[in-house]
Parts: sequence; C-alpha cells; structure tokens
Amino acid sequence: MLRGNRSLQALLLAEIVSSTGTAMTFVALPWFVLVTSGSASRMSIVLAAEVVPMALLGIPSGSVVSRLGSRVSMLVSDAVRAPLIALVPVLHWAGALSFPLLVAIVFVLGVFIAPYMGAQRTIIPELFGDDETTVAKASGLFGGAAQVPNVLGPAVAGVLIAALGAPSVLVVDGATFAVAFVLVGLLVQAGRRLPADDESRGVLAGVRYLARDRLLGPVTLTLVVLDGAGNAFSVAVPLLAFTRYHRDPHVAGWIFTGFGVGAVLGSVVVVKLLDRFQPIRLAAAGVLLVTLPIWIVVADVPWPVACVAVSTCGFFVPMVNAPFMGILTTRPPVTLRPKVMTAVLTASGLGAPLGRLAIGPVFQRFGNTGTWIALAGGLSTGAILFGAAALRGSAGDAANLAGMAAVADPEP
Repeated sequence: MLRGNRSLQALLLAEIVSSTGTAMTFVALPWFVLVTSGSASRMSIVLAAEVVPMALLGIPSGSVVSRLGSRVSMLVSDAVRAPLIALVPVLHWAGALSFPLLVAIVFVLGVFIAPYMGAQRTIIPELFGDDETTVAKASGLFGGAAQVPNVLGPAVAGVLIAALGAPSVLVVDGATFAVAFVLVGLLVQAGRRLPADDESRGVLAGVRYLARDRLLGPVTLTLVVLDGAGNAFSVAVPLLAFTRYHRDPHVAGWIFTGFGVGAVLGSVVVVKLLDRFQPIRLAAAGVLLVTLPIWIVVADVPWPVACVAVSTCGFFVPMVNAPFMGILTTRPPVTLRPKVMTAVLTASGLGAPLGRLAIGPVFQRFGNTGTWIALAGGLSTGAILFGAAALRGSAGDAANLAGMAAVADPEP
C-alpha cells in the first residue's frame, strides 16, 4: 500500500532534500555563532529563537493549515524559508549582520516550523486512510527520510565549514528549501482544505480536544519536558565538540551523523515491529530506551565513544516517533487533525526554547559534565512521564472498549 504512491514518493524526496540542508545548518548555524561571537550563551539564544515561535504561534497555525490546506501550507513555508536562510550569509558578507538581526531572522524562520510539520503529517492519513498501524508505518518512512541526510549532512557540513566557512553552508540550506518547493508543487496530489464543523471551529479547538482525550492529552503534556531536554541536544553537541574535542567541527558533524545512522536503521526496524506490537506500547518502551545511552556522554569519553552512544540513542527514536505519529494523526476527527497536530507541536515548543537556552548558563557553571547530566536527566524524567501516561491512557481505552462491548451485547 505504501509502495507506488507518487505523492508519498514526492513528499519523501522533498523531506530528504530539505532535511539535508537542515542537517548541515544544524552544525553550521551554531558554529557560525560560536566563531563570530565566541559565546555559548549567544549560541543558545540564536537556537532558542528558532523554536520560540512554536510556543507562541503553534496553536494559531493550525487554523492556517486548515484554511489553506496542507499542500499550500507546505509550499508557502518553503517559499519563505529558502531566501530567508540565505539572507544570513549575504548580510554577514556585506558586514550588515548584527546579533539582534540574526536572532530576528532565525525567529521568522521558526514561525514556519509548526505549520510545515503539521501540514506534512496531516497529509499522510489522506493518502492512506485512518488505520493507525499503516499511518505509523508511513510516519516511520518519513522519520527515516528525515534522518537519511543526517548520515552524511553533518559530516559534510563539518568538512565544508572547515574548507569554506559556515556562511557558505547556509546558502546550500536555502537551495534545498527551493528544491522541496518544486517537488511538492509539481508532484503532490493531496492536502486539501478542510471545511470547518462545530467541533473544529475556533483557534483552541485542538486544545479542547486534547483536554478531553485520556491518551493524547497527558502524553502531550510530557512533551514539554521531553522535547525541552531533546532540544538541548542541538546546543550541547556543537559545544561539546568546540570545548571537549579541540574546536573540531568534524567531531560535531560525526556525532550528529551517528545519530542519523542510528535513526535510519531504527526507521527500518520499526516498520517490522509495528506488525507485532501495539503502537502505543512500542512508543512507551522506545522512549525509555532512547535515554539510556546519553548517560555515557556524561563521562569524558573519546569522541568515537560519544558518537556510538548518540547513534544508539538515535536507533530507538523511531520506536517512539512513528507509532506516536500514527496515533496522533488518526485518532482525532479529520477536521480537527491540523489543529490537534499544531497544539501538540506547541507543547513541544514550550519546552524547546527553555532547553536550548539553559545549556549556555549550565555549561558556564558546570562544564560539559554538568551539561550532559542535565540533558540526560531531563530526557529520563520526560521518558518516565511519557511511558506512564501512554500506558495509563492505553489501559483507559481498553476499559472503555470493554464497557462499550458489554452495553452493545449485554448478558441475558
């Protein structure tokens, strides 16, 4: 069912192309700030500015996706982000890039994260129907497509940064957004506008749904902690390479690449596991396994050991993301899905900037050891909360189904 779908193939290719640029920028942008300012705190501020809009504008963006449709929302996002990311190196080369202006540009880039991700994920049930296992498998393919560039992108970025400088790498990222725009515009035949009904009207319709859903509501709250710690990772890795591993951008690239290798392998495995395990239980187990390898990096280990630990962490990430996305994109009614998705992304956005901002001060006070204790501890706390909420919600669903069956077929 997943094979031979032209729209899915175009979406996957667009994701690979744009994620390649993003993976390179994942190294290039923090390195650019570190080299030009020498400040870990300024790097934290820039990376936090990218995710703050998810917290501020994530919920309203659900209404935009519903009104425009998923496909048009993706096209608008790519059309704006392509020239905007390229503006950073252009202004730098012209000597006109101040730190406040850099923060402002990165903030505007972040405005389009929630609508783009929400639109991309809500297209999948339109292509494949509402079976959560099938949609979870498709989400696993998306996760793999997003991680394929992480196998080579960060490592290539490390080489290009050393050879050409970080600003040149940001130009490449802008070009990848443009290519993704063309692919979606020409080949994707899905993502229609969704007519509003009584349940889906209003900016807070997605929040109202989550508040009454016994599974998605509690799990979404745990994302504030889990994604807060997870986003700290994007700051902690370049900082680790810059300080512990002798200011070597190649090391930052290889650590991110290690994560990508693990995630790609995990994306292949999770499609098979979904045939054997209930999605929510697989996610509950996977989230606990994600956190354990990160504790290894707390010690002053050689960078290849850190790379293997991060790669192992990446292997288990699809065990969480794919089944959770399958549930998230099929459980709500069709007209509510964009607003529920962006409400969940908003919960992620609430923790994300705090996680990124915290790394600079924590590093200045406690060094790399304290930074990675805080990161691993936050991930572990979030994982325990996520697993408990998922299993409790799953048990509640089972009890409700049993009660409905008893009412439908009462004993004589």
